[in-house]
Amino acid sequence: MKKTLTLLALLALTAGGSAVHAQARLKDIGVVQGVRSNQLVGYGLVIGLDGTGDGTGTTFTPQSVASMLAKFGVNSPAAAMKLKNVAAVMVTAALPAFVKNGSQIDVTVSSLGDAKSLQGGTLLQTPLQAADGKVYAVAQGSVSVGGFLGGGGAGGSVTKNHVTAGRIPAGAMVEQEVPTTFSGTESHSVSVTLNQPDFTTAVRAAKAIQRNLPLGATGARAMDAATIQVDFSPGADTVNMIAELEDTPVDTDEVAKIVVNERTGTVVMGGNATITPCAIAHGNLTISVTNDPIISQPAPFSNGKTVVQPRKIVQTKEGDARLMKVMGGTTLDKVVKSLNALGVTPRDLISILQAMKEAGALHAEIEVL
Repeated sequence: MKKTLTLLALLALTAGGSAVHAQARLKDIGVVQGVRSNQLVGYGLVIGLDGTGDGTGTTFTPQSVASMLAKFGVNSPAAAMKLKNVAAVMVTAALPAFVKNGSQIDVTVSSLGDAKSLQGGTLLQTPLQAADGKVYAVAQGSVSVGGFLGGGGAGGSVTKNHVTAGRIPAGAMVEQEVPTTFSGTESHSVSVTLNQPDFTTAVRAAKAIQRNLPLGATGARAMDAATIQVDFSPGADTVNMIAELEDTPVDTDEVAKIVVNERTGTVVMGGNATITPCAIAHGNLTISVTNDPIISQPAPFSNGKTVVQPRKIVQTKEGDARLMKVMGGTTLDKVVKSLNALGVTPRDLISILQAMKEAGALHAEIEVL
């Protein structure tokens, strides 16, 4: 394992060592209350598969096929069906706000039974319902899985990507609109909700709007860590006002956070992470076990046999443990340099950061995925 630190860092540093604030448009960090998408779901059948459909263990697939055929005047008992080219699937989609009747949206198709692959299949007409039980869209079309399942001899096969789920771009036709209203329009105000609640960002956003009030707006204030209320005069053009609001630049702020993924050894550190004076020592212990067999030969003209006797060799090696002093008030770039000087790996870094947090030397939230 190389003694280098693979670190993904989000740096926000000035020449003097203090963090600068990232700037983003209001539309990139928040949404207008009332403007939201709705989840849709439906049950359907994918046909035309090359023998990779549901097996005999999935009983609801023949029942669904029998029910579908009955609508076309074909009566066939489900128990007599041997289907290999059909798969039962769940179809999901997100219905965006302001979508109109006749618009097309993307859908995701996922196998519900024991189908091996949806490659080359076609989804039959599937109604998509919302939580209220009403049908808002109908999906149909060819499924794209972005991979393949290939069979070889003696039952072997090769698979690329996940082939039991796929997408149909623009595969659903919207049949019914969902009324969308801005929250608070009756009181001549609109509210913007931050994607990540933060008091500092909310106050800065309200001040930024107040400095450059859109046409028709009369004022803005932060209601809480996630909500900015913008008041407007009666008769104001709310669509143009919201368009100007979305383009307002805001100096964002975030908590000091370090995200680690122990499965992949990935570490992402925020630019606000700092530490107090501390000393870090780190050393690695490597244990290797090898098998060096010994061949035992019998004496000449004896009745013995040549045998192989196993012999295991166990070796241990402890890496150099060096003590590294880290000064207080250190910002992210200095933390990275100090840990690089110790020659730690990403997985070692995870243990070091957790130990520093327990010791009270690391001022950042650690989130383990």
